[in-house]
Amino acid sequence: MVRIYLETDRLVLRRMTEADVDDLLALSTDPDVMRYLTPTIELTAEEIRTEHIPNYRRWYDTTPGFGYWAAIERATGTFLGWFFLRPPAHDPAPGEVELGYRLNKAAWGRGFGAEGARAVVEKGFAEFGVERVVAWTMTINTGSRRVMEKAGLRFVKTFDDPDSVGIEGAEHGDVEYALTRAEWAVAQAAQVS
Repeated sequence: MVRIYLETDRLVLRRMTEADVDDLLALSTDPDVMRYLTPTIELTAEEIRTEHIPNYRRWYDTTPGFGYWAAIERATGTFLGWFFLRPPAHDPAPGEVELGYRLNKAAWGRGFGAEGARAVVEKGFAEFGVERVVAWTMTINTGSRRVMEKAGLRFVKTFDDPDSVGIEGAEHGDVEYALTRAEWAVAQAAQVS
């Protein structure tokens, strides 16, 4: 049985399994999906099976509540992509976590990104003691920026990310968005009123 992380009106976010290998490969090798992440990517199903899936499983075991989850459309059972909530790779402040997501083109423009991101952010604050959620993207990635905004995150700054070098649009820099626990609590109280 696959353990479910959370459900929304239209999504089920669950643990990754080996059954996701082909979908993950298609997602990670689609040049449109990867446009703002890497100039080119060479990846095989075997690498996903032996490296990526075990890495996702380590998150589940070592950092309960955080990690990567497959995003499945509830109505159809279709794999749409993934979301993550995890401590950032750099030196995070206490209680800081990173929000991430990657969705296939069939899911774009349908609100799945915002729906999943909002749910993951809420779970982090409500259940796991998160103090601040942060997310980054390239300045020109307006689709991802809209998802961050709809999830409640606010623009913090523009910066130059050396990881973006070689990607079209890198000259415009990257942006950071964030949401604190206090800001989230105010927004929650406003929704109840």
